[in-house]
Amino acid sequence: MKAVIAEIITIGDEILYGQIVDTNSAWLGTELTNIGIKVQQITSISDDAGHIVQALDAARGRADVILITGGLGPTKDDLTKTVLTDYFHTTLRLHEPSLADVTEIFSKRGRPITELNRQQAFLPESCTPVRNVLGTAPGMWFEEDGKIFVSMPGVPFEMKRMMTDTVLVKLKANFKTPVIRHSVVQTTGLAESILADKLEDWETHLPPHLKLAYLPHLGGVRLRLTGQGDHAELLDRELQTETAKLSHIIPNYIFAYGEVPLEEAIGRLLKEKGLTIATAESCTGGLLAHKLTSIAGSSSYYQGSVIAYHNEVKMRELQVKAETLAQHGAVSEATVREMAENVRLKFGTSIGVATSGIAGPDGGTPDKPVGTIWIAYADKYKTEARQLYFNKNRLLNIEYTAMAVLNLIRQSLGAAVEE
Repeated sequence: MKAVIAEIITIGDEILYGQIVDTNSAWLGTELTNIGIKVQQITSISDDAGHIVQALDAARGRADVILITGGLGPTKDDLTKTVLTDYFHTTLRLHEPSLADVTEIFSKRGRPITELNRQQAFLPESCTPVRNVLGTAPGMWFEEDGKIFVSMPGVPFEMKRMMTDTVLVKLKANFKTPVIRHSVVQTTGLAESILADKLEDWETHLPPHLKLAYLPHLGGVRLRLTGQGDHAELLDRELQTETAKLSHIIPNYIFAYGEVPLEEAIGRLLKEKGLTIATAESCTGGLLAHKLTSIAGSSSYYQGSVIAYHNEVKMRELQVKAETLAQHGAVSEATVREMAENVRLKFGTSIGVATSGIAGPDGGTPDKPVGTIWIAYADKYKTEARQLYFNKNRLLNIEYTAMAVLNLIRQSLGAAVEE
């Protein structure tokens, strides 16, 4: 079955200036994939008539469906409707149902409709209007030379409602699409290049309609296996078979299947084992506690935290010995071990974890340069500490440290821990 290709064009100087983040394209990509339409390109352009025309000309040569967001407001810099009117060699005409929608919105707000807003109900004569029940800018559906163009507002909640109510339904009716399925495997503890080496043989022998993507992030590497075919059940079985092979190739580095963050996977492990945890943080300043408690239901396993940034707090709240700090310093194996062990005792939990390091950008010494980090894990049977070396970027060092502790918890829970 022939693939149906879509292209997304986002219009707005505010996107290019970095004043807003384009979340629309990510949402559109997910929804289009769900109905078997593959997004091949996403283009962001300025509020400029020439740029819009160039983008439309290029997109129609590559795609079957062109989705446009932005530039439909009532002000002079909103050019999309005017450009589309000229592009499709048509004229603007008042669309009474759209005017009624706009009038009703202003009536509910207790405000009179302005002439600028009234102008939004004038639509290109050759388009099929797409109703906007949440805003004042109707969408527009054009068909020409077998291509479909849909223009929608850039406001996310308006665009999503229009897509859900109308556009997705019409696209499914217009195209017979193949099935597109994704299977995601979450890994941590291996760099992308090393992971690729381990998976080379498996990846080489994948069926041609299954494609692997490596998606690295701070917590590890997401493996996304994408399949395209005519039969959903067959495709799902193939994806399941192939992802199952990974549990034999990299068993120690997989922490979840699906879109599951590491902190959620840790929470599931703690719940399954009936364990509780507390955190003692210095260089991470509470980020580790934040990650653990960002998961719904974390109160069943997370007890509390001590943010012991200053040495006095380490001694007073965590009973870190003064001689330990004097002899080894705050950033040391001895200190972080005491922090992890004592926070566990303080809160009466199964597990205690701790962080201490030099996040930067200054504060380093020849013996302990910026980016030197110590982390520790403690339960009633053992205490394990690790030294890490990161870079001079403070925020990255803090984030990397929190993720390293989560991975240490994951690895430690591979062995049974009891109350």
